[in-house]
This record gives sequence, structure tokens and C-alpha cells, in this order.
Amino acid sequence: MHFRTFFSFDPKSAASRLSPGSFSIVMATGIVSISAHLMGHDFFAKTLFLLNAAIYAVLFFLNLLRMFRFRRRFLLDLHDHRRAPGFFTVVAGTSVMGSQFILIQDEPEIALFLWSFGLLLWFISTYCIFAALIVKTRKPSIEPGINGGWLLAVVAPQSISVLGALLSTHFREHVAQLDFLALCLWLWGGMLYLWLITQIFQRLMFLKFPPADLDPAYWINMGAIAISTLAGSLLITNAPDFPLLLDLLPFLKGATLGCWVTGTWWIPMLFLLESWKNGRIPFAYSPSAWSAVFPAGMYAASTFQLAAALDLKFLRFLPPLSLYVAAALWVAACFRLARRQFSPSHS
Repeated sequence: MHFRTFFSFDPKSAASRLSPGSFSIVMATGIVSISAHLMGHDFFAKTLFLLNAAIYAVLFFLNLLRMFRFRRRFLLDLHDHRRAPGFFTVVAGTSVMGSQFILIQDEPEIALFLWSFGLLLWFISTYCIFAALIVKTRKPSIEPGINGGWLLAVVAPQSISVLGALLSTHFREHVAQLDFLALCLWLWGGMLYLWLITQIFQRLMFLKFPPADLDPAYWINMGAIAISTLAGSLLITNAPDFPLLLDLLPFLKGATLGCWVTGTWWIPMLFLLESWKNGRIPFAYSPSAWSAVFPAGMYAASTFQLAAALDLKFLRFLPPLSLYVAAALWVAACFRLARRQFSPSHS
């Protein structure tokens, strides 16, 4: 009945309505694909990779169109405390796409290009977004101004760190440079997580927090520290090839395990809060729904890598369980997106 809406796709209309966090679907699809690959589900991983490559290309085109044809809306988003952090999804999406190329396709040259592009995007995004929000004359208070989506600013450098650590095993002549940059970005992401989670925790604990404020983006509280675990685990694995990492190995192991413990702590708490919210407010699709898929997939990948890096065999039961949850959430998000696309109100 509503297939006409789907096939009469209007790029200008889609670009005008595009969320700054649109690349969260690339992040979510990519990490589910990577986790499936790590656990031996290669057909599923490859299928999601091909789908994700198409999604990435379409979203990149639409974001460019929005930036040039709807510049005013683009700039308003850049100066909005709640929407601006969504721009970091293009950095993370690019890096996750690069990780898929290196792990699933074995194309390190393409992955290197995406790493370089992601690094450039991260540099531009970090300074443009933070500078724009710092110099604003009218700023919101913590209560309406911050949510879990701000931690995308952590996910972005950590995703580049992950890809850089993966690349260092393929480009042996540049091991020192790639691992050093991966280490620096991992440390910066960890410091930024501490700054931001302090504000988010204050928001949750000491300020009014109605159910409607519990956006799926709060799952990034866990996702941001899970990707920090993944980056740290890869640096531990790479330590024999780079003397600086070898010198820092006790610190790397302790900090990475601390990241994993923190991410694990968040999971029951977020489930409790979701139960509290869903008993009061019906679920409605929004682009931030993919923000709940990404952390589940990232927890699977990071726990898998942590167990390997620290030889914690007793943790190996967790990654498959997390992958099944992530895959189920991904399917549910796709279903809700399709239902929204074909609904009469959307047409």
C-alpha cells in the first residue's frame, strides 16, 4: 500500500530531515558484522558488511547534500548542545567501516584510507563542535543540555584508535607511528570519558530525570567504555611490536580491565532504567535507537578481545550472548525503521 513512498525517494527531502547522528546506523551495523566475524559467523558478517557499505555511501551523499543545500539547518545543529555530538557518528562510522574492510575483506589499503579520512574528520569535528559550543552566548544548563549522546565524542577517537591498532599489524614499516597514535587517541578518549561521565552521572543522580528523558543514547554510557576496552585490548596485543607499549603494559592491562568492569556495571543499570521507562512511555522509532545496538555489539567484540589479550578463558561465554542480543536489537531497529518508512503518517 505504501511502497510508492519508498520508491519515490527524494534526496533533497531526505537530506533536509537528516539527523546529525545518522551514521549511528553504520556504527551499529558495522560492529554487529565485526562481532559476528570474530565469532565465526562469516556469511552473516559479510552480508552486513555489503549492506553497511551501501548505507555508508548513501548517508555520505545525503550529508554532503545537507551541508551545502541546507547550510542553515546544518549550522544550527552544529551550535545545538543536544544535536551537535551526533556529528561524531560520521567519524566513528568511517572508522568502523575501515575495521570491516581490514577484518572481513582483508583490504588494508582501503582501511588505511578510511583511517586517514576518519582522523581528518575527527580533527575537524572536535575543534569545530567544541569551539562552536564554547563561544555560544546562550547555553543550556546541564539538565537539558547533556545526555549519553555526548559520549559519541569519546567513541570517535576510540574508533580511530581501534582501526590504527589493527592497521599496525599490516603496515610493519609504520608500526611505531600507528601504535603511538592509537595509544594517544585511546588516552585522550579515556580522559574525555571521565570528564563527560561525571556530568552525565550528576544529571542522572541529582537532577530531575523524567522517563521521557531516557533516550537510547544513554546506552553509549556503556558503549563508549566498551570501545575503550577494545582499543586497550588491541594495544596490549600489539605491545611486543612497539617498545613503548611494552613499557606501559601493566598500566594498559589495568586500565583496560577497569574499562571493561565499568562497562559491565552499566548494563544492569541501563536495563533497569529501560524497564522503568517502558512501563510509562511507549517505544517510538528515532535515529538514536541505533545507539542501543552499537553498545551491545561493541560489548561482544571488546569482551572477546579482552579475553584473548588477558587470557581470561572463563569470559568466553559472554561474547556470543552479547552478539545474539546485538543482532536481535539490530533486527528490531530495522523493523521499526521499515514500519516508520511505510506508515501513512510518514508518507
